[in-house]
Amino acid sequence: MTDRPVTVRALSAAEAAAHNDALCDILIDCVEGGASVSFMAPLDRAKAAAFWRGVAAGVERGERVLLVAEDDAGPVGTVQIVLAQPENQPHRGDLSKMLVHRRGRRRGIGAALMRAAEDAARASGKTLLVLDTASGDAERLYERSGWTRLGVIPGFALWPDGGLCDTTFYYKVLA
Repeated sequence: MTDRPVTVRALSAAEAAAHNDALCDILIDCVEGGASVSFMAPLDRAKAAAFWRGVAAGVERGERVLLVAEDDAGPVGTVQIVLAQPENQPHRGDLSKMLVHRRGRRRGIGAALMRAAEDAARASGKTLLVLDTASGDAERLYERSGWTRLGVIPGFALWPDGGLCDTTFYYKVLA
């Protein structure tokens, strides 16, 4: 690991498509590392690429914001804000797919992505964010970032290897 400077920015749909390979690398690495992020291991590149094409389409339709953290070696982390919500929840967004490649961990990238995600949500008119996680490291990040822990649902999802995992839910009211 190095102390390469990191920048965080929103990607347009075209930029997301152009970065599909790098985004796939991040997602595949996280799944290989045991992250419960909706995919089972082994995650093949075609499935990862299809996921990111769907995300790019959501960005194009204005349904989500895709943020990427980059260092001089390229994208190293990503997070999304799902803006499209039911009509009785226009004030709410979902923080989704907070992913940091293992080569970028313990460098403050997650915290930088969280700050950028909260700023993007505010800029989109959101006043409440929610998320869920199955990672103790992520829980510590969210709590340090001022998120409120709601509780745990046992056996809510599966680990990439197929075992049941508990999931913790959080929310944050944006000032």
